Amino acid sequence: MTSRVIVITGASGGIGAATARLLAGRGDKVVLAARRLVELKQVAAECGNDALPVPTDVTHRSDVDHLRDEGLRVFGQVDVWINNAGQALSRQVLDLTDEDFDLMMTINTKSALYGMQAIVPYFKERGNGHLINISSALARIPFASYRSAYSASKAALNSLTANLRMDLSGTYPNIHVSTVMPPIVGSDFARNAVYGTPLPPGGFRPGAAPQTPEQAAAAIVGLIDHPRAEIYTNPGQSEMVARYFSDVESFEENLGH
Repeated sequence: MTSRVIVITGASGGIGAATARLLAGRGDKVVLAARRLVELKQVAAECGNDALPVPTDVTHRSDVDHLRDEGLRVFGQVDVWINNAGQALSRQVLDLTDEDFDLMMTINTKSALYGMQAIVPYFKERGNGHLINISSALARIPFASYRSAYSASKAALNSLTANLRMDLSGTYPNIHVSTVMPPIVGSDFARNAVYGTPLPPGGFRPGAAPQTPEQAAAAIVGLIDHPRAEIYTNPGQSEMVARYFSDVESFEENLGH
């Protein structure tokens, strides 16, 4: 298999770091972006000589453009771009402040938009490439109402991703645009959520139970090898989502008990 150059945002921990390690371990070159420089350099060291750490605040468009430019400067190409950076926030809808909502849209949606607008024109010039946006199963099913603004930001990301895919599909068939929807992942992501992360009443439901970062990362690596429009990293989620949308009212009544 020919090695690829893969950009990963949010690469200093969690899914991003686990994905970087898997890709580097099989010979891919990885461009790693995050704000936490110490942790970012540690992940890069674990990935070996073909890992490039680029300190990046994805909420700044100029930083995202610089990330793209550094990947191209050092490796000469970018084959896959993974918008993975994000943050959670725990507040129910009626308790949200303007600042809460704006924070979630900026970190989880606008940052990915910056990534899309940075890399897709390059993909169009070369005629191929793969954009992957890391969303969440919470964008589809309200398993955790305390993640309201986070879930809304990921639902918005799903919509942007789908519309971009439609924009490119007719003219650029070799540019793949994918959405990845993990369940809750047991990592620093949950521990670093704004306002903390409460345990759901009654515990986690089947299909919503936390995965490890490595389990989610394995699904992402599989997606790179076999591009699809959308995947759920937990195999049981797609069937659960289908049941949810077939009868939203009934499903939500059962969620509440």
